[in-house]
Amino acid sequence: MRLETGCQINFEADEPTPLILILRPRSGLGQWIVPGEYELEPPVPVVEYADSYGNLCQRLVAPQGAFRVRTCACVETADAIDAQPGAPFVPVEHLPDSVLQFVLPSRYCQSDMVGDLALTIVGDAAPGYDQVEAIRHWVHTQISYQYGTSNASTSALDTIETHVGVYRDFAHNRVHF
Repeated sequence: MRLETGCQINFEADEPTPLILILRPRSGLGQWIVPGEYELEPPVPVVEYADSYGNLCQRLVAPQGAFRVRTCACVETADAIDAQPGAPFVPVEHLPDSVLQFVLPSRYCQSDMVGDLALTIVGDAAPGYDQVEAIRHWVHTQISYQYGTSNASTSALDTIETHVGVYRDFAHNRVHF
């Protein structure tokens, strides 16, 4: 399957402003990025690096005045997502070191306050894949995407209570249940 992605962001800076952008998708397991475009107007020097999560980050200083970032890419992916209903639960002590950072508590999710809801959502689902699928289904059916409903301090609990959020909020709720 071929997916098109892109965005344009317009800035107006009162003075030169350091930025770190994360706007370029990365090729890897499950996806191949067909070369796209990354335009800065006016052009400025950019240093790209991969952060500890593997995201491609672009570090630059936006000049004073109008500044535009435009990017687009084509992503080749499989036509369907791998699924394995009934796949077993993997105890934390058997997880690879590289994934442990993703199960740590976050300032965006009050894990101690969503435990009862999580148990209700997974119900009688078998531990492992089936519980994860129950959580994915709940987030998909109970939370609506609505631009502008979230800010830097919006937590997973806020999103659960309002039933609206942006992509970041969907991810927080799927990971921290």
